[in-house]
Amino acid sequence: MFKNNFVCSILLIGLIIPFGAMAKVSPKEADQLGKRLTPMGAVRAGNKSGSIPQWKGGLTKAPTDYIKGQFHTDPFASDKIDKVINSKNYKKFEKYLTAGQIALLEKYPDFSMHVYPSHRSAAYPQFVYDAVKKNALTAELMEYGTGVTETIMSSPFPIPKNGAEVLWNHTLRYRGLKWDHVSSTLNTTESGEKSIFTREYKYYFAYSEQGITLDEIDNKIFYGKRKTIAPAKFSGQLTLVHETLDQVRSPRKAWIYMPGQRRVRRSPNLSYDTSDIDSNGIRTIDQVDMFNGAPNLYDWKLLGKQEKYVPYNAYKLHEKGLSINTIAGKNYINPELIRYEPHRVWVVEATLRTGMNHVYHKRRYYFDEDSWQIVSVDEYDEEGQLVQHTEAHTINYYDVPMIYSTLEVTYDLSSGRYFIEGLDNQRSPINMDVDFKRRAFTSSALRREAR
Repeated sequence: MFKNNFVCSILLIGLIIPFGAMAKVSPKEADQLGKRLTPMGAVRAGNKSGSIPQWKGGLTKAPTDYIKGQFHTDPFASDKIDKVINSKNYKKFEKYLTAGQIALLEKYPDFSMHVYPSHRSAAYPQFVYDAVKKNALTAELMEYGTGVTETIMSSPFPIPKNGAEVLWNHTLRYRGLKWDHVSSTLNTTESGEKSIFTREYKYYFAYSEQGITLDEIDNKIFYGKRKTIAPAKFSGQLTLVHETLDQVRSPRKAWIYMPGQRRVRRSPNLSYDTSDIDSNGIRTIDQVDMFNGAPNLYDWKLLGKQEKYVPYNAYKLHEKGLSINTIAGKNYINPELIRYEPHRVWVVEATLRTGMNHVYHKRRYYFDEDSWQIVSVDEYDEEGQLVQHTEAHTINYYDVPMIYSTLEVTYDLSSGRYFIEGLDNQRSPINMDVDFKRRAFTSSALRREAR
């Protein structure tokens, strides 16, 4: 399938990325970053109605009650709900909702959306802003949009010209440098029964290391390692991934260790619509982190910016001590814990190209303008039916600072099942105070750990 897909992508070059859209921006355009535009490329001003405020630097200092290394306390805890949207009144707010949100409201009469005042809390370190401005002057899409050249640290296209550039802004956004994290995933049956897996995740984001060069990262975005802790029958499973900057010319490398087989082996299929083993068939591999991997199967069309109610500042879902049953209901997560806010988002529609194969034939993505994080996705089958809706419930990890999800939720609208990733409330938040070396993420290191 890969060879056929790649040949088709060459034949359809005119439909993929117009050559004129591959150029970097001019110094005059880049000079707007930090002025009319935020350092990340968002419009600094608020909207006309005032429901979206001006960006004033984001959240760069921790609240006084925050203890380093603990769960991030809610800086907006005193906010009152502005409106509650439900199955009876949603049509009044339809233009601010995604198709997936509407589908949830129609499918589940008891589901509701609590909309709070908008806080443009997104912020990053100054060295990230400096890199983004430099990227704007140098970064270019590779042929067919399969990768990016002359970019480092963070998002390459703060002033995007097409949908593929917007997507790469998400893929290469700044997520810190090193992580160690233990959390659980949950998937449900149609009757609401829950299956839980707990794993340890370790990441080394080589692309975002200060002072590193493109030659030194050797085409790697990050190295990731996942170890299953529970349930006991799967304990000890290990997965290692080398995520590459150009995934078509140099696809991601992955290795898996299964305790029953007692050997480490290469995994050739850890990409595209391969089922994510965590999710019992609800989620595909390229849905992890909202989207990851090679973009070559789709034509990425930029639809522009829209104002939407999106999950944001999800500190209630991040709260220490919450039980899984408090968060996860039978058909959806607890609406009392979900915070939606009005924000501007870039909207990109991905349409499967002729001759390509994927379970999703159309996918509509909503990117937060302040961080480039994908906050919402609607996915359609080959008949054009909406079949899934995914949301990333993000917070500002203000001790860094950076924007990342604390919980991702995928709703399978056809089966009534859903999947959660990031349940860590009864453990610890992401630990970024670690001292990994790149040599800890080699296949030989994985074999030593397996032994």
